Amino acid sequence: MLKSLKLIALGLAIGLQSFAQQQAPASTLHSDALHTAKPDYPTLYGTTKQEDIVAVMNRVKNYLEKATPIKVVDKATNAEITDYSKINTNSIVFKGDFSLTSYEWGVTYEAMLLAGEVTGDTSFTNYTTRRFKFIADVVPYFREIYKTNPQTSLRQIIAPHALDDCGAMAAAMIRATKSGVMETDLRPIIDHYINYIFTKEFRLKDGTLARNRPLPNTLWLDDMFMGVPAIAQMGSLTGDKKYYDDAVKQVLQFSKRMFNKDLGLYMHGWVQEMETHPEFHWARANGWAILTLVELLEVLPQNYAGRAEVLAQLKAHAKGLAAQQSGSGFWHQLLDRHDSYLETSATAIYAHSIAKAINRGWLDATTYGPMALLAWNAVATKVNERGQVEGVCVGTGMGFDPAFYYYRPVNVYAAHGYGPVLLAGSEMIKLIKSKKFELNDSAVMFSK
Repeated sequence: MLKSLKLIALGLAIGLQSFAQQQAPASTLHSDALHTAKPDYPTLYGTTKQEDIVAVMNRVKNYLEKATPIKVVDKATNAEITDYSKINTNSIVFKGDFSLTSYEWGVTYEAMLLAGEVTGDTSFTNYTTRRFKFIADVVPYFREIYKTNPQTSLRQIIAPHALDDCGAMAAAMIRATKSGVMETDLRPIIDHYINYIFTKEFRLKDGTLARNRPLPNTLWLDDMFMGVPAIAQMGSLTGDKKYYDDAVKQVLQFSKRMFNKDLGLYMHGWVQEMETHPEFHWARANGWAILTLVELLEVLPQNYAGRAEVLAQLKAHAKGLAAQQSGSGFWHQLLDRHDSYLETSATAIYAHSIAKAINRGWLDATTYGPMALLAWNAVATKVNERGQVEGVCVGTGMGFDPAFYYYRPVNVYAAHGYGPVLLAGSEMIKLIKSKKFELNDSAVMFSK
């Protein structure tokens, strides 16, 4: 009996000691064991591999091949029309999941070209070249239909009425032309697009690209991207200095009005007649802004007037964005309002733009490499098995209250996510191939 009581007492003592150790402050436990404890990261941390990036990109490409077929059909019977000379008022470009001529698809075409270049997989390149050839082949026939039916297919090309209709598409077509992958002449469409941007789009008195909605004389941060890369690419294509001059002017004039130097972030909208501007730092618009900066620097000649200012703007913006990244790697829908939801398309654009800036030597890999890697790993979790991109905010106008941005829906059919994911993956492949990174003391470190 006594022996049994002693065993019970010993068991209680051991149990109490174990409980005490669990409740003890960390300083009383073995520090080496704590130091090597595995954190519960919500996304992959520090082990990103090229083949994993390519696998994500392939899922996206394979989905988009199926989701965006290229054909003309009879809108009544849905029968395909292969002889384009028979296109008539009943003919339409087949509607897949996404429009073949939207600005979102201009980004996607550019991304497919880059993905093909980086991976060596011509199926990415062919995605763009086949669709550009199709567009160039059928647009003359639809232009004839437009004369009597303004609601015909491809009217965004035939009669653009906003930067959204032409900027990203023009930039992608110029890239395709410069790369030599196109056998079809895209120059007539390119010239038509650029003529609209350069001579017809509304501008403020100082020449800044603007809109008269939702209020007169309004700047949309989105329009830095909808206009500037196309203008800059035209400078690269033609060598005409006027395009570079206008591209630099646009960036500096947008930034002067819309960039918050204290936060390192852009406001979404600016209205000339407003005395005080409500500052909503919408994530995707900031994405379009930093994407504009890296795309302009990519083609702007060295020592060109204004280049130093554009580079300084990139560095200031990158620093501001780095301060707002969440622990999961994503950024919030409103960047500095951390109770707004985490958004995928902006995160992908930042991953691409920061990685590209590192790859080009504009930003330091040691400082910004971990930021880009964390962002890509977050984005990769949002590409589902079908290749659809989840967590993407739908198309968004301009608002002057927080609820507007907080409650914008997300949807896999929001076209804005697909091009950025492919762009991000491509530049991340370049980054991890050219810059060494490793876990050092459990943290991701990039070498210079």
